[in-house]
Amino acid sequence: METLRIAWFNWKCIRHPEAGGAERFTHEVARRLVDKGHEVTIVTSRPEGLPAEEEIAGYRVLRAGGRYTVYLKARKIYMEALRGKVDLVVDEVNTLPFFTVKYAREPVVALIHQLAREYWLLELKPPISWIGYILEPKYLSLYKHTPTITVSESTKRDLEKLGFERIYVVPEGLNMKPLGKTPEKNGDPAVIFLGRLKKTKQPDHAIKAFKLVAEKISDAKLLIVGDGPLKSKLHRLVKRLKLEGRVTIYGRVDEERKIELLREAQALIFPAVREGWGLVVLEANACGTPAVGYDVPGLRDSIRHGETGILVPPGDVKALTEALTHLLTDDGLREKLSKNALEWSRQFSWDKTAEEFLKMINHVVKA
Repeated sequence: METLRIAWFNWKCIRHPEAGGAERFTHEVARRLVDKGHEVTIVTSRPEGLPAEEEIAGYRVLRAGGRYTVYLKARKIYMEALRGKVDLVVDEVNTLPFFTVKYAREPVVALIHQLAREYWLLELKPPISWIGYILEPKYLSLYKHTPTITVSESTKRDLEKLGFERIYVVPEGLNMKPLGKTPEKNGDPAVIFLGRLKKTKQPDHAIKAFKLVAEKISDAKLLIVGDGPLKSKLHRLVKRLKLEGRVTIYGRVDEERKIELLREAQALIFPAVREGWGLVVLEANACGTPAVGYDVPGLRDSIRHGETGILVPPGDVKALTEALTHLLTDDGLREKLSKNALEWSRQFSWDKTAEEFLKMINHVVKA
């Protein structure tokens, strides 16, 4: 096996304070590529408190610049330290690409978890939000002839509509070992929201839906796990809806506590506007917890409607309420979805993900 030298561009890495599912994918695949004898250098931004260079799990990390300046800094790092010394460039498009197709000498592979679309309008302010929304299809078109990896059939279809020609679906992995059997769900009926507390995840929809659930199920509770810019606003919403004592906002928790809460919950609520896949869905499923979410790109791949969870129309809080109420009150349905969800989660692992990723990039390098 020939050693591959890979330069991987992503504006966040696993140690970034805002790291999410995309960064988990990068980390888990990169460290497995290193274990197989390959060399991986990740070029990324440099948040306060992190060094300009370090090694994580065997791969090299080079940091420079902030949320927007990283794209220019990354080009400089490539030109000065990586050009001619790598075999492949992975350009991970996390809202914005690095435009490596314009300057990289080596073959380029695009990694696109999802289109940004609503993210531009919800997470950024005008006029940047409008400009980004309008320009996204145009700048992505630069990559339509580039071999492209994505993580779901939903994103593949989105990219095909933009004219992408060579798209490979590499499924997400799983950070934990699925339980051996469906667990007993003891205690009060619990619903859990797990994710970053920001507009595109719509944790406020979870609280508003739970308000109606709580009116019908007197002992139900909502667990909110995660941190982010909406945390204070969510505390105020809980108070305004008089849900103190019924809703607990934990903030960020460690991995062990996260798994405990996922096992305790009878349902995951995931009302995001769009996902690449929805890694937390698989994490919940591995704990025997079915998911209820909006029928949007990504979630319609990770949640198998009527089998491992329930999908409802996007933005329909009332439909979320009805689905959750049905799930919490129908023991037969909950047991069926829980069993199927656990079985579904067993199909995924980061080892499989890394194997598929390596097959694809080997094909590109040898082409």
